[in-house]
Amino acid sequence: MPHKILIPIQNDDVAPRFDLATEVLIVQIDDQGSLVRERTMVMPHHSAEELCTLILTEGVDTVICNGIEDEYYQYLGWKKITVLDSVMEKYRDGLQLFISNHFETK
Repeated sequence: MPHKILIPIQNDDVAPRFDLATEVLIVQIDDQGSLVRERTMVMPHHSAEELCTLILTEGVDTVICNGIEDEYYQYLGWKKITVLDSVMEKYRDGLQLFISNHFETK
């Protein structure tokens, strides 16, 4: 099943905090782990609520992030979004780890 993944980014890294990210990478990968589509979006300002809304409206099923407040972690989980947190990597490395199935979820 294809995956749509959102990664809050800062420069070349996974952003240190979900709620302060103003740039996100949204990628779609196919069943074999090949990149189907990639785009970067700049948010007008940082807002965890707007980021959650974007995640839902874009049909994202996985969020790869570094630090995320429990409130948003729980909310996204309730909405059936997989949240992989504490990822302190370059965002490309974090994405590759997901594709390689090396992540462990909480």
